[in-house]
Amino acid sequence: MVRFPFKMGFKSYLGIDVGTSGIKIVQLSLRRERIKLEKYGEATVRIFYKEPFRTFEKSTLLLSDRDIARAILAICKEAKISERKAIFSIPDFTSFFTSFNLPPMSREEISQAVRFEARHHIPLPLAEVSLDWSIIEGELSARKKVPLKILLVAVPNNVINQYRQIVVLSNLELKALEAEVFGLVRSLIGDDKRLIVLLDIGAQSTTCNIVDQGILKLSHSFDVAGNELTQVLAKALNIDYSEAENLKKTHGLKSLISGPSTVKKNQEIPLITKKVGEILRPLIDLILTETKRTSQNFYQAKGKKVQRIIISGGSALLPGLKEYFSQALKKEVEIANPFSNILYPPILEGTLKKMGPSYAIAVGMALRGLE
Repeated sequence: MVRFPFKMGFKSYLGIDVGTSGIKIVQLSLRRERIKLEKYGEATVRIFYKEPFRTFEKSTLLLSDRDIARAILAICKEAKISERKAIFSIPDFTSFFTSFNLPPMSREEISQAVRFEARHHIPLPLAEVSLDWSIIEGELSARKKVPLKILLVAVPNNVINQYRQIVVLSNLELKALEAEVFGLVRSLIGDDKRLIVLLDIGAQSTTCNIVDQGILKLSHSFDVAGNELTQVLAKALNIDYSEAENLKKTHGLKSLISGPSTVKKNQEIPLITKKVGEILRPLIDLILTETKRTSQNFYQAKGKKVQRIIISGGSALLPGLKEYFSQALKKEVEIANPFSNILYPPILEGTLKKMGPSYAIAVGMALRGLE
């Protein structure tokens, strides 16, 4: 259960996730240690615009500031959201993640040491980026001589400036900008101290995150994701994008699951289900390969094996994906549910379960405001 003790007053924040395929907004409130879902809403690219809100090109975020602000205002109007305090997520593919070691040092020395070391790891001039960092191993101490391991995140200043402009145009009050992955960890991990793989399969990119003791230890992003699955399917079957998207969501990987499945006994799997599964398999296997490699590298470095796997993102609910991953990884796989410890009307149970994987980032942003 997510709880923030000694917070007796009422607090409310918006978490806003500007994704490639749409925008999601969640309003959470905190009263007497209870977190409640107040409002939520989203806008998809297909409803508002012909082009994506953002594109992936040479790790640069390209935003249509006014269009995104217009979409945010429309969501707030439709969902009757009046709260103005907001935390925005920054997409992982525009953020540069790295880790490095530092010798033992005091709190007074750490900031300068991190900035000095960052020059050797970031492919951009430090004047062009904003840095955020956390200690993932060791501790600051003037007495103990404990080596440190630092997780560093660098975001281009032009990306941050664009988000600030969106905030102004949306008539919101910006409280923080944060990398997507930290929102995922906050909304999905809770107090779990096990070694966890958080796999976020978005529309534009997939990010494999290793979380240990509730702390993000490693984050690895790659290009294979939901949009490419649809594009490959459309090309292979010679159909348009929207038809391919519907086929992907309907059939997914059903035909690749061994053992009991959604297909009744003695009932033959439809040909189209087989085709969709076989077309998607190579790309899904690439995601699996990256996940296995990242987990294995962590095991070789730290001697720890993954104990829990959570899949989030818009493609998490692809039919058969959970079972296919479970069979391939030989571990129990869960679908993300960021609303599991949040109060909401029982009538929303089914809706929020379907929404959960794609709303995890927005929920994580709103939770930050309540901390």
